[in-house]
Amino acid sequence: MDRKENQYSQRELVEFLQIAITSIIFLKGIYPPGAFERRRFMNLLVHKARHPQLNRYIHNAVNALVPYIQQGLVERIAVIFFKDDRIPVERFIFKINANVNQSCDDGGENAMMDMRSFLMKLSLSEPISAVVSQDWKWEITGYFSSVPESEDGVWISSNAQQWTQPPLITPIKSMNIQPLSLQLYLEHPPPNH
Repeated sequence: MDRKENQYSQRELVEFLQIAITSIIFLKGIYPPGAFERRRFMNLLVHKARHPQLNRYIHNAVNALVPYIQQGLVERIAVIFFKDDRIPVERFIFKINANVNQSCDDGGENAMMDMRSFLMKLSLSEPISAVVSQDWKWEITGYFSSVPESEDGVWISSNAQQWTQPPLITPIKSMNIQPLSLQLYLEHPPPNH
């Protein structure tokens, strides 16, 4: 695969993950609906944050993970919602296996259809998640299979505490097409937690 095709794959992956994460933030209602504007992506209405800092945070977080996704070091990307006590209320988990160095056999047509289907399903997932309060906080967290070798100061450890028992898992959507295999599921705290 030549460099131009690899950049296209990387750009598509970043854009898809940004839109999926922004959709989750929009669905949770942490920010007022006016903080988002409607846009088209793959002939589908999606939401984009109007505030440049929010867009930059999501873009930079996802873009920083892409080289490590390409190396196979990223196992999961999580959007974690928590209260002031830093104990997660719920986590949207993207379990990811991507080989953006591999080209699609069909020129990417099935990949685009599956990504579109993925975003459609995500937009319908609001009823399965917890009721949100606007005083909740959130963060994007990458879970690595091994510690990446990177420049000092690039990665910051998450302060979010973990649950003491295994979480309840609600599957949302999965797709498995080369070069991308992706599962999205919601983790809830265990009962009596």
